Amino acid sequence: MNYAELLNDVKSRIRQAQIKAGLSVNAEMLGLYWDIGRMVDQRQKAGGWGAGVIPRLAADIRNELPKVKGFSERNIKRMRIFYREYSNLIIGPQAVPQSTSQTQIGAQAVPHLADQTLRTKLYALVPRLPWAHNIILIEKVKDADMRLWYMEQAIYQRLGARYPRIVHKVGCLLQAREGCS
Repeated sequence: MNYAELLNDVKSRIRQAQIKAGLSVNAEMLGLYWDIGRMVDQRQKAGGWGAGVIPRLAADIRNELPKVKGFSERNIKRMRIFYREYSNLIIGPQAVPQSTSQTQIGAQAVPHLADQTLRTKLYALVPRLPWAHNIILIEKVKDADMRLWYMEQAIYQRLGARYPRIVHKVGCLLQAREGCS
């Protein structure tokens, strides 16, 4: 083996580890957001709490953990929506191979996700997309099959975190399944 081969092998291994670490972190964050959404939703239902608990929670998190970002009122509402939308999925160690994460997500079935094949596919795809992608799809694509199709396209076309391109692609999807580039 010459030096150039060694260098290429090391670079390849570094890239693989970076991708694996990114997927693991993403799955863990999605699990955290799902769990926060679950806690808020269940406590609102059980305690008869109104929507006022979310702004209070966001303000208290901001005051007590000022360096922690991502827990605005709007984002906590989105966490609750994420939980409600995917309460029948499990996002965690199985979703990211060889992850040490212990995050498990699961609860009652959502009617429009009752199909086992659809749930299985979503289980595999949701943790592979960043939080912003998931939220855009939940907010803009109500049809579960179309959402699944978009998730597959986003992963296979490697759209990454390019927000404007995602919004454009979702808009195209709403017009026609594959008629926009």
